Amino acid sequence: MEEYEDRSLRGKVFEKLREDILSGVYKEKEELREVSVGEELGVSRTPVREALRKLELEGLVRIIPNKGAYVTGITQEDVRDIYKIRSILEGLCARWATEHITEEQLTELEEILLLSEFHLKKKDACAEQVSVLDGRFHKVLYEASNSRIMEHVLSDFHKYVKMARRMSVGSKNRAEKSIQEHKEILEAIKKKDADMAEQLANRHIMNVMANLHIEE
Repeated sequence: MEEYEDRSLRGKVFEKLREDILSGVYKEKEELREVSVGEELGVSRTPVREALRKLELEGLVRIIPNKGAYVTGITQEDVRDIYKIRSILEGLCARWATEHITEEQLTELEEILLLSEFHLKKKDACAEQVSVLDGRFHKVLYEASNSRIMEHVLSDFHKYVKMARRMSVGSKNRAEKSIQEHKEILEAIKKKDADMAEQLANRHIMNVMANLHIEE
């Protein structure tokens, strides 16, 4: 039981640090001191040290012997590569979702789109809420693909470009277009047109990348 709790604690520390790096709480080149982070999270240095090693494997942290651990973060080149790869995988995901999606998932996607339009039309439109709903739409599609591997890979990519994604849907004009693109993807899935769903999902991600002005 104690070993399980240790693993659980290490996992929580890792997830928290990764979330803070990807959301910009920790800046690029910022040092992550084991003692300071441990005190902030209320844990000992051991789970922090292990989380930093895991983050180094993901390329989010660089550990320099006898100096410390420094945030590497996600570069513009990383974001560009992720979007290119993601566009292909999102297309395949939409194709598979066309084959496996349930009525409950279709209903949930429709509700997400209705909520997205509702929040966007409000006088004090909340970009954060629209971004959350955008992420939820994609998450349901990942689940609908009926592939644990697809869901895992795309969910991780989604986390890696979290800040860029928020910036993209933060623009009302882009958010409106994004919702329309989501509608078209959903319509293709409902019509069981796997080719069109794949094409539209691929194009949707490339449009997001273009909106971020990420150079090829």
